[in-house]
Amino acid sequence: MPATACPCGSGRAVAACCGPLLAGTAVAQTAEQLMRSRYSAYVLGGRDYLLASWHPSTRPATLELDPAVRWLGLSVKRHQQAAPDAAVVEFVARCKVGGGSAARLHETSRFVREDGRWYYVDGDFA
Repeated sequence: MPATACPCGSGRAVAACCGPLLAGTAVAQTAEQLMRSRYSAYVLGGRDYLLASWHPSTRPATLELDPAVRWLGLSVKRHQQAAPDAAVVEFVARCKVGGGSAARLHETSRFVREDGRWYYVDGDFA
């Protein structure tokens, strides 16, 4: 992993932040950490990680990442631990599609922890 800043906005290098999660050498300790690593996977083209971190009950059979989408930044608005193994994370992700104008994806995502691993379940768009 390059020593560049992690796309998730933590201010740390990728190798010291989301890199180990994306490489499968570490697991997310919180739903927020998983959400940040999933954002980084979108930025870095980590399709397999996105599918693996998606709960089997809602996981799509396939996932194609649009190469025309350029992710510009992430802002976490809220992380709420609803129960020991359930949490929600509200975030805003900014992107640009092709040469068009910037767009915002505002989502409140639901996560569950099973067998010590956090999974993305689904989310509601604001």
